Amino acid sequence: MREHNRTIIHPGQMEQQMTAPHVHPAPAGTGKRRTFLGYLALMGPAFVVGAWQFGPGNLTTAVQAGSRFDYSLVWVIAVSTILMIFFTDMSVRLGIVTPTSLITSIKEHLGKPVGILAGFGVFGITLMFSVGNAVGSGLGLSLVFGGSPVVWTVVCTAAVGFVLAFRNVYGIVEKVLLVIVVLMGIAFIASTIVAQPDWYRTMAGMAPSLPPGSEILIVALVGTNFSINAAFYTSYGIKAHRRTRADYRDITLADTIPGIIAPGIMTTLVILVAASVLGKTGAEAGTINALASVFAPLAGPVGSMLFALGLSGAAFSSMIANATAGGTMLSDAMGRGANAGSPAARIVTGMILAFGLIITLSFQSSPVGLIVIAQSLTVLIAPLLGVLILVMANRSSLMGELRNRWWQNLFGAIGLIAIVASSIRLITLLIG
Repeated sequence: MREHNRTIIHPGQMEQQMTAPHVHPAPAGTGKRRTFLGYLALMGPAFVVGAWQFGPGNLTTAVQAGSRFDYSLVWVIAVSTILMIFFTDMSVRLGIVTPTSLITSIKEHLGKPVGILAGFGVFGITLMFSVGNAVGSGLGLSLVFGGSPVVWTVVCTAAVGFVLAFRNVYGIVEKVLLVIVVLMGIAFIASTIVAQPDWYRTMAGMAPSLPPGSEILIVALVGTNFSINAAFYTSYGIKAHRRTRADYRDITLADTIPGIIAPGIMTTLVILVAASVLGKTGAEAGTINALASVFAPLAGPVGSMLFALGLSGAAFSSMIANATAGGTMLSDAMGRGANAGSPAARIVTGMILAFGLIITLSFQSSPVGLIVIAQSLTVLIAPLLGVLILVMANRSSLMGELRNRWWQNLFGAIGLIAIVASSIRLITLLIG
C-alpha cells in the first residue's frame, strides 16, 4: 500500500495539523485482492464501537424489554442496528478522508464553536453511559465472585482507571474488546439455546408496535442500540489504523457490518431469553436480584453464571471504551490534542469514571431504573452528533468520491428523524 507524505493521526498519538498537504489516495476498491487473514486484520474499530455500545445499559434495557413486553420490542433493535450501520459507515469514510481528527475537521469546516459543542455533547453522553457501566460492573463481578456489588463497582472502576493510565493503549484495548465480544456472543447464544424462546412470536415482534407504558423503554433501547456517539468515535479508530480509500469496501465487509450487527444480535438474544424466562412468570427485572436470576429458572447456577459473565464482559468493555472516547474527544474539542494520553484527556477520563461511581453510590435503591433513565437521556444529545456526521459526509470538497450517495442520505435522514422523535417524546414524558 503506497504511503503518502502526511502525519497519520490516531487516538493514541494524535496531532492537530498535517505536516504536508493532504493528497487523495487511490479511489475506493482499487486495492489488490485480500486473503482471509487480510480481512481479519481489518477488524477492529467497529468492534470497539460495538463493545462500547453493548454495555450494561444495553443489557439491562433488553432484559426489561423482554420481561415486561415479551417479544414485541424486537423490532426496535432491528431498526436501530440498520441505522447504526449507516452512521458508522459515514464515520468510517470520514476517518479515511479527513486529514485531522473528526472534531478538528468539524472546527475547520463548520466553525470552532460547533466542534467544541460536539466534544461536550459526546462528553455528556459518556457521563450517562458511565452510570450503567459502574452499576453493571459491580453487579456482574459480585455474581461471579460474591460480595457486595458496591465494593466491586469501586474495584472495577479503579482497575479501569489503572489500565487507562498507560500510554498508547488503543491497540491493546482493541484486541481485548474483540475477544470479549466473541466470548459474550458465545455466552448469549448458549443462554438462548437453554431458554428455548418462541421463534414464531419473535418474528411477530419484528412488526413495529407501541405497547402501553413502553415509551421510556423504547427511547432507552434506541439510545443504547443506535449510539451516535459510538459511531462518531469510529473515525478515530480508522485513523489509528491508517486506512485509505482503497481499503473502504473491504472495511465495510470485514469490520463495519459485522462489528455493528454483533451487538444487535446479542441484544436481541437477551430480549428473547428474558421474554422466555421472566415472561412466563410475569416477573420484571426491576431489581438486582431479578436481573441476576434471568437464566436461573432454566439452567440453575450455570445459567446465572452465564449471565454474570456476559454482564461483567459488557461492563468492563464498555467502561474502557466509554471513558477513553469521552476523554479523547473532549480534549480534542478543547484544542488540547486528540491524544488519549494527554493531561487533558486523562483528567476528563477520570471525571467520567468518577461520575459513574458517585451516581452509583448515591442511588443504590433502584440501580436498574437508574440505568434506564440514564440511557434515555443520551438521545437528547444524539441529534446534534447525527447532524454533524451527515453534514460532514456530504461535503464534496472533503469527501470526494466517498461522499454520501442518495440512499445513504435517505437512511441518514430516517435515523435523524428517529433520534429527534425519541428526544421529543422523552422531553414530553419528563415534563408530564
